[in-house]
Amino acid sequence: MTDTDFVRRFVLEQQAVRGQLVRLGPAWTALREHTDYPPAVRDLLGEAIAATVLLAATLKFEGTLTLQLQGNGAVRMLVAQCTQDFQLRAVARFDAERVAEAAATAAVAAPATVVPFAALAGEGYISVTIEANNSMAPYQGIVSISGESLAACLDGYFANSEQLPTRVRLAANTLAAGGVLLQRLSQADSGLESDAPSSAARDTQALAAWQEAVAALDSIAADELLLRDAEAVMQRCAAGFDVRVFASQPVRFQCRCAPQRVANMLRSLGESEVRDVLRAEGAVTVTCEFCQRPYRFDAIDVEQLFINAAASGVDTVN
Repeated sequence: MTDTDFVRRFVLEQQAVRGQLVRLGPAWTALREHTDYPPAVRDLLGEAIAATVLLAATLKFEGTLTLQLQGNGAVRMLVAQCTQDFQLRAVARFDAERVAEAAATAAVAAPATVVPFAALAGEGYISVTIEANNSMAPYQGIVSISGESLAACLDGYFANSEQLPTRVRLAANTLAAGGVLLQRLSQADSGLESDAPSSAARDTQALAAWQEAVAALDSIAADELLLRDAEAVMQRCAAGFDVRVFASQPVRFQCRCAPQRVANMLRSLGESEVRDVLRAEGAVTVTCEFCQRPYRFDAIDVEQLFINAAASGVDTVN
């Protein structure tokens, strides 16, 4: 198993508790290759992308899961997406001055204190949207921003939208992002046999196992989520119960932008407009809204762009 860029599922044997662990390294770095987020925004984005993988890992679907935060705090909008095969992309829009002010205020309060989640997110909502490839109608769940962290908001999302007891822990820094999601399942969903005479006892045992697992997860420090051996973290979450760990699944950064897509977009603008930009700027540069990767077309590129379009019979607007 690789040390980073994976998601891994585990279950507590004979207990109605399941979990997912995600850990990102190179994929997290690649996602930010063309951006320069302030540390507080960077870490919140890292938590969001880790959370999106954890959410996607709980589902069986073919499509895209999108986690969106929209608020009136220093971070105006944050969007993180994950496909069913764990391809990631994400972006954050923020007010740099407000982020700097919040960071300065936090530093005065205590040098080691991070910028509070409330200052970054403000008031607003978090939505989870699932767009299945074989369905025209996406599913969406929405919850108000509340709690002291993104993880706490997601706990509330599952309680309100899914009515499924869930505990999420997230962490991120400049090199890594990761987290753990625990869920308590019903006896029916867990696949465990249930004898009617002992159903009350089973419920009591299941609740105790869940509470112990949650307490164990809450005791894990952020650095451990990012650096400690993954199997050791899962064993820790098992809180003394036997744990079954499943094979890891790879996770990678993959934006939907591509040179050919950008070229097609420029052709759709029309040769006259593209050449006007070329004359004014010396080159035509298009930046992806998600990953901020710049695509630069100089005079030779533009010439080739429309020669190729003519040769292939593509109509261009003049």
